[in-house]
Amino acid sequence: MNLRKLITCGILCPAILILSMINCSSTPSDKPVTPSEEPQEVIIPAPLRPGDKVAIVTPAGPIDGKIINAAADLLRSRGYEPVIYPHAYGRLGYYSGTADERFADLSAALTDPSIKAILCSRGGYGAVHLLERLNTLPLRDNPKWLIGFSDISALHALLSAHGIASIHGPMAKGISENPNGEDTRALFDILEGKMPSYTFAPATYNQCGTATGRLVGGNVAVLAGLLDTPYDIFDRGTIIFLEDVSEPIYKIERILYQLQLAGILDRAAGILIGEFTDYKPDSVHPSMEEMIHSILSRYDIPVAYNLPFGHGTRITPFVEGATVTLTVTPTTVTLAPAQ
Repeated sequence: MNLRKLITCGILCPAILILSMINCSSTPSDKPVTPSEEPQEVIIPAPLRPGDKVAIVTPAGPIDGKIINAAADLLRSRGYEPVIYPHAYGRLGYYSGTADERFADLSAALTDPSIKAILCSRGGYGAVHLLERLNTLPLRDNPKWLIGFSDISALHALLSAHGIASIHGPMAKGISENPNGEDTRALFDILEGKMPSYTFAPATYNQCGTATGRLVGGNVAVLAGLLDTPYDIFDRGTIIFLEDVSEPIYKIERILYQLQLAGILDRAAGILIGEFTDYKPDSVHPSMEEMIHSILSRYDIPVAYNLPFGHGTRITPFVEGATVTLTVTPTTVTLAPAQ
């Protein structure tokens, strides 16, 4: 049975709803997007079962060991066996260890058939160091869920290149601090075999429409750094979700122009805009969302803003690689498995 969840943002004032309707036609369009070539079949990892082993690794920045231990306790409480890899507690400047140490942990977890899921403890920076060597592993021989966001977007891109679904979602800190929160519950629903279906509140800059495509995305700065590499996720007809933290408006604008000039925005079936946090308005744009809308409004595709994922208080888990249907109307946004 699908997970049903209603995300509300309090009582919407009439002015905001009117603005939403001005920007969002009441009759959604359903414009099909035809891929230029048949994509690789995406593998959905098997659901977790009681007693399964879940690896905890730290492939990028270091983390307080207490957070790892708290996440391990939560996994045990749910009937799983946490396996904390040797360098998960490590610290080497702003990495958790050398590239060799981080590769050793993650490659071992990815290739161990007894490990059924991998929880990244945090993001930070450093996952990109591991991509070339991880790419040589027979990842499709032993697919398993990988969970994380932020810098872990690089690892999602790796798995996407191999046609393996993964989870852009809360990491060790998120689940240990909010063990009963809706994002944690949604994460375990996915891990246990329930593909999510979400309903979100409307937003001022939303663009109405309906689109079906493969869901890909993550941290926009990380993904922009992988353009025109073997880990470029932006195929034709994808539904793209984007978020970032501590980037000024002009830098995100530069990246969006890069995506535009590369033809990626022309090929997108739909776009989801999450939280952009820790930035300041500038002399040109009062908000990040206004700047993004100034670029995306020229595209005749559904676009939804202010969704609860990113570096803020929420990280709604999304299944990267799943085929989903996005529907944006004047009063609601839905994201559900494609029928």
